[in-house]
Amino acid sequence: MRMIPSPLPGLPRRAFAELVGTAALVAVVVGSGIQAAALSQDVGVRLLANSLASALGLGLLIALLGPLSGGHLNPVVTLSEWWARRGEEGSPGLREVAVYLAAQLAGAVVGALLAEAMFGRTPGTWSTQVRSDTHLLVGETVATAGLVLLVQGLRRIDRSALAPVAVGGYLLAAIWFTSSGSFANPAGTVGRAFSDSFTGIAPASLPGFIGAQFLGLLLGITLAAVLYGGNEHGGTEPNSSVSRRKG
Repeated sequence: MRMIPSPLPGLPRRAFAELVGTAALVAVVVGSGIQAAALSQDVGVRLLANSLASALGLGLLIALLGPLSGGHLNPVVTLSEWWARRGEEGSPGLREVAVYLAAQLAGAVVGALLAEAMFGRTPGTWSTQVRSDTHLLVGETVATAGLVLLVQGLRRIDRSALAPVAVGGYLLAAIWFTSSGSFANPAGTVGRAFSDSFTGIAPASLPGFIGAQFLGLLLGITLAAVLYGGNEHGGTEPNSSVSRRKG
């Protein structure tokens, strides 16, 4: 998501950065939701507090971890970067992508459990919030497509340095303008199933939401290719994301 100075850290350290970053992100999202629900009965106030904390947290984490791992913290970002850079010299291989995805998934679960523990709740309680209506899945597809288009657009116009502000700002907006609340992160969605709170999602709703996110991934990649004409506009930033393998 951001330019990474050479040389890149080894893969284990990059994967650990993705694990820690994703855990922190989910802890911010879930924890701020728990706090907001405890402080206000007004759903609008809760959403405002949760969206502001989530956007700020994401932006700060991208700024902090971008130089280490690319600051993906999200499987759809990792997969979109892998697809966009396929065939280029030093592009990420499937092993590297798989390691990133595993780290993000583990981090998301850890983050949700940590948030529950911080607020004196029982960690590991499944969420009971069913989110399966068709209009929510449409909203989640749109939210994810917009995120992928933003990330790929920034890379292809050589503006990835703006990612902390741009991606954080997009999340803030998308939480409000999409019906789903813009999860837009398969790993984070799984993590949020471990919290029966304001930001949770019932395990039964996971297949639909994650399916919508991957549909959004494909739509975002397609839109980026149509708008920016493939990879020819993005070749000047060789260090974006997990684009150069080491370790």
